[in-house]
Amino acid sequence: MPQEQYTHHRSTMPSSEGAQVYKVGIYGWRKRCLYFFVLLLMILILVNLAMTIWILKVMNFTIDGMGNLRITEKGLKLEGDSEFLQPLYAKEIRSRPGNALYFKSARNVTVNILNDQTKVLTQLITGPKAVEAYGKKFEVKTVSGKLLFSADDKEVVVGAERLRVLGAEGTVFPKSIETPNVRADPFKELRLESPTRSLVMEAPKGVEINAEAGNMEAICRTELRLESKDGEIKLDAAKIKLPRLPHGSYTPTGTRQKVYEICVCANGRLFLSQAGTGSTCQINTSVCL
Repeated sequence: MPQEQYTHHRSTMPSSEGAQVYKVGIYGWRKRCLYFFVLLLMILILVNLAMTIWILKVMNFTIDGMGNLRITEKGLKLEGDSEFLQPLYAKEIRSRPGNALYFKSARNVTVNILNDQTKVLTQLITGPKAVEAYGKKFEVKTVSGKLLFSADDKEVVVGAERLRVLGAEGTVFPKSIETPNVRADPFKELRLESPTRSLVMEAPKGVEINAEAGNMEAICRTELRLESKDGEIKLDAAKIKLPRLPHGSYTPTGTRQKVYEICVCANGRLFLSQAGTGSTCQINTSVCL
């Protein structure tokens, strides 16, 4: 109570001295430092804003995307050449309509198909020396879906109507080959040759060798054998020549051997008949029946 009375009494007393002024604020070196930091902050804001505008201008940022990269409803659209330094994961990669899609690399381009456990199922590697494909099966089809070529562990299938071999040395098959027709190009020679082994042609319904506009030659080093187990062998030609048959000579002191003559029936069948002083073909005409 006495303190409150003293305070009230002092406030009501007129001051004989002038009113005292109390200065509120920052003065001196503190004020200069504050202005300096404010100025520095404004400069940094302006520099940051200028750098942001410059980056937006250089990178060509727009509402649709950045630079050559555009964001569309179907995904990302990239125009021009692009370089990827890390792996690229995408569901579909395609070029613009009417333009080609190029993949370039200094070493190789590898395409991997993975399963759910990230295990490689199919792999395609294009390198500077070879193109390698790894997978269970390899197929080449036409636009309509017709099979042209197929390869797996068991067989290789060529579905084209014609297989042409353009090599000068032909084609080498280390094992057997199964085909309904072997034919050369028009006005070209067809040669079936086995340099060190035998050449066997087999078919359950017959083997036909036809040369429509030229000659057919069968050349061997030792023996040429024509054998028909259940049928017959026909030589159908206007002329049949055997120019290199050996000529026998008469030797009265030599040992007698059985000699046969070749007889020809009216239907063209050949048979042997034991030779005598005269022809014996008329004696054995029962063969011609």
